[in-house]
Amino acid sequence: MSEFRSGFVTLVGRPNAGKSTLLNRIVDHKVSIVSDKPQTTRTQVRGVLTTADVQLIFVDTPGIHKPRTALGTSLNATANQATTEVDVVCFVLDATAPYGRGDAFIADRLPANSVVVVTKADMASPEQIMRQLQLTSELDADSWFPVSGVTGEGVPELVDYLHSRMPKGPHFYPDDVITDVPDAFWVAELVREQLLAVTREELPHSIATRVTEWEWPRVRCEIIVERDSQKGIVIGKGGENLKHVGIAVREQLPEEVYLELFVKVEKNWQHRAETVERFGY
Repeated sequence: MSEFRSGFVTLVGRPNAGKSTLLNRIVDHKVSIVSDKPQTTRTQVRGVLTTADVQLIFVDTPGIHKPRTALGTSLNATANQATTEVDVVCFVLDATAPYGRGDAFIADRLPANSVVVVTKADMASPEQIMRQLQLTSELDADSWFPVSGVTGEGVPELVDYLHSRMPKGPHFYPDDVITDVPDAFWVAELVREQLLAVTREELPHSIATRVTEWEWPRVRCEIIVERDSQKGIVIGKGGENLKHVGIAVREQLPEEVYLELFVKVEKNWQHRAETVERFGY
């Protein structure tokens, strides 16, 4: 019988490259929230895939970008930290987006033998996929994979390859663990995901969410914005937006959960490093 193998795989790339959708597909479970808004992921989120002989721990990271706030600086630091002391780094590229300076910035900092993963193959043309593969062909990468996190195209091949790269090692997590995200953090993230879906374009970066009371099955979640005008946007006319968010989140939680949502103004929170840290980012 072959020895058990295990290791860590970090997913890095620009905002909205498809990292979270890919992670959810790989572990066949929603462990990271997704939206079409950049910087949806704000912390390192781990997803665990365990088979008979291998355990892969995937680390989803915030998109690396040019920071304009204390929050942006913190997100970049979180992503960069996740590329150290791991077994494989996957450089995730959106096949439908031009290869830009942000991609080149990340590529220049990749460790040797990284893996290039071109995502959104279900949306891209063969020419778009080929262009990304060609533009990254001179990187000191080990392999290249076009995949779709939505349809699963190319994902089994990527996972098989990552299996082969893992060293001999222990079970870091029990076989039935899919993520190490705490329950309270996950509920707060579900609330933020739904807020991203219903609020206007200028609002997403100004929203933070955190669970402040956890007396199961009663859960209280605060929604933090930066200005009074944003509070009105979150609540919506007659409370419509907040009601929609609450319904959508409860559908993803056990039936007995009583979820309370409150909106609070914390002026310019994402520009203050101490507040960013206090909110867990």
